[in-house]
Amino acid sequence: MQTNRTNVGALIGGALLIGFGLLSLMGNIFRGFNWGFFWPFIIIAGGALFFIAMFATGKSGAAFAVPGSIIGGIGLVLLFQNLTDHWESMSYFWTVILMFVGLGIYLMGWYGEEESQKQAGARVMKIGFILFIIFGAFFEMIFSSFGNMIFPVLLILLGAYLVLTRSGLLKKNDSTNDNSVPPVS
Repeated sequence: MQTNRTNVGALIGGALLIGFGLLSLMGNIFRGFNWGFFWPFIIIAGGALFFIAMFATGKSGAAFAVPGSIIGGIGLVLLFQNLTDHWESMSYFWTVILMFVGLGIYLMGWYGEEESQKQAGARVMKIGFILFIIFGAFFEMIFSSFGNMIFPVLLILLGAYLVLTRSGLLKKNDSTNDNSVPPVS
C-alpha cells in the first residue's frame, strides 16, 4: 500500500511540474497573450488534482474531495468574477467557501459510501446557501451594482420557506400510512 501512495504523490508532483513548465513555456512563446482570463484555470486544475488523488487512492482517499472541492470551487468563483468583473461579491464570498466545504463532505460520503457524511455535507451546504442569500442580499442592496432583483427575490423565497416549514404547512401528509392507535380512555 505504501508504494501506491508514493506513486500517487509522484504522479501529482509530476503533473504539477509539467503544468508549470507548460505555463512558463507558453508565457515565453506568446508574450503578447493576455493571461488575465486564464489564471483561474490554474486554481481549478489544482482542485482537480485532489480529485485525481481521490480516485487514484480508492475509498481510503475519499477525504481528498474536501480540499478538491474547496480549491476547485474557489477557482470557479474567481473565474466568474474575472469574467463579470464583479469583484464586490468578495464581501460575501466566504459563504460560498462554506458551500464548497459542504460539497466536499458530501462527495467524501458519496465516494466512501458513508450516509452520515452525505447528510452532514448537505446540511453544511444548506447553511452556506442560506448565509449566501442573507449576506449577498445585504451587500448587493448596499452596493447594488449586480442583479438588483436577484437577492431580494431570494430573500423573500428564503423567508417564505422558513415560515412554511416552521409553521408545519410544508410537512408531508402521512394520512395514507396512519397506523396510530387511538388513545385509550
